[in-house]
Amino acid sequence: MTRALIVVDMQNDFVEGGSLAVEGGIDLAYRIANALSSLKKFGLYDHIVATKDFHIPADSNGGHITDKPNFVTTWPSHCIQGTEGAMFVPPIEAVADYFEAIFYKGQGRADYSGFQGVDVNGTHLYPWLRDRNVDSVDVVGIAADHCVKATAEDAIQAGLLTRVPALLTVAVGGPDAVIETIEHINRMQGLNRIIN
Repeated sequence: MTRALIVVDMQNDFVEGGSLAVEGGIDLAYRIANALSSLKKFGLYDHIVATKDFHIPADSNGGHITDKPNFVTTWPSHCIQGTEGAMFVPPIEAVADYFEAIFYKGQGRADYSGFQGVDVNGTHLYPWLRDRNVDSVDVVGIAADHCVKATAEDAIQAGLLTRVPALLTVAVGGPDAVIETIEHINRMQGLNRIIN
């Protein structure tokens, strides 16, 4: 089995102090950064990649960004290209050399899944994983009930065995929303118990 870790949207705008902050985001950044060091050292993953929300400046990005967000389908300005908010959180930036590729999503559109993003060569996440014979992924990062969930759903649709480790994600809806996402992802794969 060839395994990959997908680190979703660990950016300044999604942690405390950011324009669309998720509680616990800074602590999560340190947990993921520490885990990356160990995971790389012990070779638990064959590949490690990241995603970034990467919205176009002065654009609604397909109606995704607005001054009057409903926080369901529209949002305040966040992760705008060229801003501090779009950069990795410092603990993640410190270990960003571990990422073999970064997939940029939301460039003019309302993307949630990392599978909608492209790397610097214009390659989407699924072909990148397929070319490396990846058949299993763990999806971590922010937020379990939004972009982590969407990325995990697309991984399953692509035929990849998919996990969302509870300790390496946070949710807008808090801890209960993390468990709900994990249960949803497991049900999609025909699993009736928590596996994380």
